[in-house]
Amino acid sequence: MKKVHNFTAGPCALPQQAIDNAIEALKDFKGTGIPVISISHRTKEWESVMDECRSLWKELLNIPDTHEVVFLGGGASLGFLYVAMNFLENKAAYLETGVWAKKALKEAKGLGNAYAIASSADTVYNYIPKGFEIPSDLDYLHVTTNNTIYGTELHEDLDSPVPLIADMSSDIMSRPVDVSKYAMIYGGAQKNVGPAGVAFFIVKKDLLGKVSRYIPTMLNLQTHIDGGSMFNTPPVFSIFVMNETLKWLKEQGGIEAIQKVNKAKAELLYGEIDRNSMFRGTAAVEDRSLMNVCFVMAEGKETLQDEFMAFAKSKGMTGIKGHRSVGGFRASIYNACPMESVQALVDCMKEFEQLHK
Repeated sequence: MKKVHNFTAGPCALPQQAIDNAIEALKDFKGTGIPVISISHRTKEWESVMDECRSLWKELLNIPDTHEVVFLGGGASLGFLYVAMNFLENKAAYLETGVWAKKALKEAKGLGNAYAIASSADTVYNYIPKGFEIPSDLDYLHVTTNNTIYGTELHEDLDSPVPLIADMSSDIMSRPVDVSKYAMIYGGAQKNVGPAGVAFFIVKKDLLGKVSRYIPTMLNLQTHIDGGSMFNTPPVFSIFVMNETLKWLKEQGGIEAIQKVNKAKAELLYGEIDRNSMFRGTAAVEDRSLMNVCFVMAEGKETLQDEFMAFAKSKGMTGIKGHRSVGGFRASIYNACPMESVQALVDCMKEFEQLHK
């Protein structure tokens, strides 16, 4: 069987170890004789998974005691509403760096005064705005740290005079983060830390309860902190696989170690894009994402796009088609994407160039 190299943007490639352990748990969860997808979330066996998963998050990200971690359904898209519902009282600002940041801002505007403090929409979001001033009267500043569609990324934590909230759906656990700088970090698990179906929220506890509006019970983050992420039935299978993924990450040496691997993978692929006469990158060089590498055919080679897509597919590359809104190509090289796959894509690009010399 031909080797398949998975570059999909999400659901993402997962460690084989996590997949294998999930298969076993589907047969028999912790010797209970019950599949993990049928286990009661009130059993001690399940509660041990929740406790371990929460502990791994705190350990790997060095999360301070001022913050709590909760796991919820609805993805980051529902998270957009959680943000505004729990933190927006008077005014909030959003750094508009792509479609997902724009959608987050839309939800906030539905609840109050929210605006884009800076935007890169003028060049189809191919860079991260810089040099903007942050007013001191904001309830919070919201950023999207990695932009999957456009291949740009904030590589460092911002210094903000107001509470900072970040959607880190697609670069969480890929680099060290100073969690103490954030009022909240949230995102969907399906890019880097697990399968679709669960979202993570890392919340600074003393910033909750400050808004005057009524917050519906299920949209109140305090509800889920108090309930230990089990106010209602949690997405048990997604959390189980996330826990297995984090165990794998710890075995790799943790976030500092995986960051080195991620940088090496990105340098290899961007290096080939810049060298190869058939392709060109689309994101500003200083803002290039280490997670989502976006590129197009070089000028004068545009008619070869479909040919390269078919050629890459024949070599086992899957998931490299760019987002439907921008076209071109996108290779998502999240934590579990092996260097072997990146090298295979690079070799494929080199071979394609040779065919057209």
